[in-house]
Amino acid sequence: MVLPAQKPRAPLRQVSGRLLLALAVLLATAVLVWLDRDGYHDNADGSLSFLDAAYYATVTLSTTGYGDITPFSDSARLTNIFVITPLRVLFLIILVGTTLEVLTERTRRQWRIGRWRSAVREHTVVIGYGTKGRSAVATLLGQGVRRDEIVVVDPQRKVIEQAALDGLAGVVGDATRTETLLRAELPRAARVVVAPERDDTAALVTLTARQLNKGATVVAAVREDENAPLLRQSGADVVVTSSSSAGRLLGMSMLSPHAGAVMEDLLTYGTGLDVYERPVTRAEAGHGPRECTDLVVAVVRGRRVLKYTDPEAATLQLTDRVITIGPAVTPGG
Repeated sequence: MVLPAQKPRAPLRQVSGRLLLALAVLLATAVLVWLDRDGYHDNADGSLSFLDAAYYATVTLSTTGYGDITPFSDSARLTNIFVITPLRVLFLIILVGTTLEVLTERTRRQWRIGRWRSAVREHTVVIGYGTKGRSAVATLLGQGVRRDEIVVVDPQRKVIEQAALDGLAGVVGDATRTETLLRAELPRAARVVVAPERDDTAALVTLTARQLNKGATVVAAVREDENAPLLRQSGADVVVTSSSSAGRLLGMSMLSPHAGAVMEDLLTYGTGLDVYERPVTRAEAGHGPRECTDLVVAVVRGRRVLKYTDPEAATLQLTDRVITIGPAVTPGG
């Protein structure tokens, strides 16, 4: 499980930086002692070399203190009180801080994951963070879905790390396995987007997701039309065929470049025109779709989608929802 976070420094770089800082403190202490070497007494030979100064700095900063080298002059003792003691504290803070960070990082991570699991409800699970998955996430965000309501599942760690940098929670693992989808809390999800690279993987993922969650809306993408029925039998509510959809758009654009441009505009959320689904208002109930202020192209009644020209859709009901086309709304607009 990878939660959204700032891009961290590499662990080796962090440890190396702290080690260099500790060595710098040790060297500075040895230099201070050596400069005031006449104020120290060595029980072994009475004189103090730089090696003796480094040895004294090492045992003093580590609080070992064998007592074989001791300060006896006033200046040496004052230096120990006001300079070497603070350096000792700094040295210990560096070492203890590094140790504590290493020991507590896993606990802190597990605590964050546990808190996330207890809070997440009615979220969206996006399986596959390739071109299709990223485009689906961008559209969801454009329609007002919060980043903390989206969980990405992908087998590649570097992809999940990128999703975390994008502000999304992520799970590394094979989405065809129940254990992976359970880590994404899929049984409590409201929506599932299935967008892996392979059609056979999409079918297995859809089947596993539907077994774990009977009520979620499952939207799956496949490359080939012939695989779409298999996805529907596996439990997908909507199946989008990427290759044939692109082919139809190409054919439309060839015959009518303007119509192709309009369709591309509708498929690109947040620019020009967008497609919306909204509930029927009280003022619209009892009237026809053409009497609405915006352009209604379909009516959703129960689990059926009716064209606006369908006789059953001639009178809107308060429980209906309508599919409309209107100007794109920019964030904060």
